[in-house]
Amino acid sequence: MRRFVVLLALASPTAVMAAQPDDAYTLGELQVTARTRGGELIGGSVIGSEDLRRFDKVSLDRALDLAPGVIAGNSGGSRNERLIFVRGFDRFQTTLSIDGVRVFLPADNRIDFGRFQTADLSQIQISKGYVSVLDGPGGLGGAINLVTRKPTQALDGELRAGVNLDGDGGYNAYTLSGRIGTRQDLYYLQVSGAKYDRDHFSLSDDFKSTVLEDGGERARSNSEDWRVNVKAGLTPNETDEYSVNFTRQEGSKNAPYHVTDTASTRYWSWPYWNIDSLSFLSTTKIADSATLKTRVYRNTFENGLFSYDSAAQTTQTLGRAFRSYYDDEAYGGNVELGVNLTTSNTLKVAAYYRKDRHVEWQQTFSPALIEPRQTTTETTGSLAIEDTHSFGQTLDVVLGVSYDWRDLNRAEDFNAGQFVYYPLTDDDSWNWQAAARWQVSDAASLHASVSSRTRFPTLFERFSSRFGTAIPNPNVKPERATSFELGGQVQVSRVNLSGAVFYSDIEDALIQVPVALGPPFGTVNQTRNAGDGEYYGAELELKADVTDTIQLGGNYTYIHRELTDPTNAAFKPQGVPDHKLFAYVDWRVTDAVRITPTIEAASNRWTVTSSSAINPPRFYKTGDYVLTNLSVQWTVTPKIDLVVGGRNLFDENYQLVDGFPEEGRSFFADLRMRL
Repeated sequence: MRRFVVLLALASPTAVMAAQPDDAYTLGELQVTARTRGGELIGGSVIGSEDLRRFDKVSLDRALDLAPGVIAGNSGGSRNERLIFVRGFDRFQTTLSIDGVRVFLPADNRIDFGRFQTADLSQIQISKGYVSVLDGPGGLGGAINLVTRKPTQALDGELRAGVNLDGDGGYNAYTLSGRIGTRQDLYYLQVSGAKYDRDHFSLSDDFKSTVLEDGGERARSNSEDWRVNVKAGLTPNETDEYSVNFTRQEGSKNAPYHVTDTASTRYWSWPYWNIDSLSFLSTTKIADSATLKTRVYRNTFENGLFSYDSAAQTTQTLGRAFRSYYDDEAYGGNVELGVNLTTSNTLKVAAYYRKDRHVEWQQTFSPALIEPRQTTTETTGSLAIEDTHSFGQTLDVVLGVSYDWRDLNRAEDFNAGQFVYYPLTDDDSWNWQAAARWQVSDAASLHASVSSRTRFPTLFERFSSRFGTAIPNPNVKPERATSFELGGQVQVSRVNLSGAVFYSDIEDALIQVPVALGPPFGTVNQTRNAGDGEYYGAELELKADVTDTIQLGGNYTYIHRELTDPTNAAFKPQGVPDHKLFAYVDWRVTDAVRITPTIEAASNRWTVTSSSAINPPRFYKTGDYVLTNLSVQWTVTPKIDLVVGGRNLFDENYQLVDGFPEEGRSFFADLRMRL
């Protein structure tokens, strides 16, 4: 910790902020957070495509670490998924969208943020605390929207190829991405795609081998993900746009074991994890003062989880072996009408609707059984209104309110050879928010916001038995967070400084509560609205042009979380460090060469050991870390450039969650050719 504090004192707490790229697919943008009538964000962050490439952020979890208030993590356990936390709120409490279309896994919404690649993105929109009610239900603590690209000229395209190497120079992964399209006066067309194929990643040389992991190449760390996007749009005039989009994403992966827990090892793999989306998006100026926006979509999710007898993954004969299948479908849409009531007042109303159909079944081998398909269907909707009023040229005030509802239409399970039908419960909630931005001067502004939002529990939280360790609770209710933010921004000469302080009050948080069933069942868990807490902290961003060729940048975040579990006095909220720092120096050596060293650092975060009948779970802190990275960009020609560099150059041995060490030193190269 001493090393981290010293580094924090010496490094400029600075920021990576990107203006909207010219190739941004604007139809795919969300309201995300409050905006002035002129369109300026009131809070929130945007990460641009050039920053994603320059800092080598190839997956979404790593990319979000560039933004203040957002922290990447690891779920650990058998699933070993990449997580994100927005000001302390986890993946269940933060929505994810691609071009404004919600990515939602209806059974449990346990999204693995490492599955989403960034090479074909134009920008990433992030809201924190304040999520506009116009964007639909959820978003208790934040929202993330991935905005793809669209062509900007008659023949537009690029091709990228990259390779990743271990610290000893051995191959571990490759990346490919590309796009080709055309932009004409009345239409545009584009096909884009990205692929990431990882053979493994390697651990730090300082890692001490265990019975389950001998170091070097991390066992079972292989994965493959690819995505293709096709869009066709009509632009009949300067104000209207109509677009059809199709996205297909496929992935497969193994999951490394906990390095010491031999008692809980599960031999799991995911042979496929596939999503696709077909959508129609439009914006139409229906009158001089009114604009109508629509979004209609159909999504699917196909997933297989296979469990084997042993690490060889060649046989499935024992009681632990199974094949679990999901086959999900969703359709829905939203419509938004914006009307300029006066020259200083804009009113927007929005309606959101989504119908989810989740189908699951399982094949076991001892006993030999293929379950019948079990179907659950659910409808979610929202009605929202938002009013933005300008008081002169310096003050904008935004007020919003929404009504959300959830109707469970069908809920099936299969247990002990027969179907089980759960009670069909419904939920509803009100959300409200307000924000203001004051332009103090040409160089300074202040903003404030308050937002009270809810999140409905997933099917998993209501009905999953968690392999016999939990009992259902169909009557669990939404959890709520009320978030406050006060911030500002100032430009002084060549220095741009911005920051915010924030506070969130969490009510009826969903946690696992032990329930004693008595012999022979013992004690199991149940999801209940039993948790309460508060998250608070501060963010600081700074970008300084020291000279015409040297810029300092980055961000610093402080987050403190208090969350109580009335059944466990030792409970600690996991996964989020109190301190996080990202800092860089951008040095343009010549017109063709750019050198960018970076530092990523974080303090301790709470984690918990695996539990067993002999050893109950124990909470402890993982330890802090400091990662030093470097990228060098060489512009070979105006159409060809190369980025090479290294991550974790000092080969830090660290972990984000108990028993799952992170990657050691590695190197990369990325070649881009543009038309």
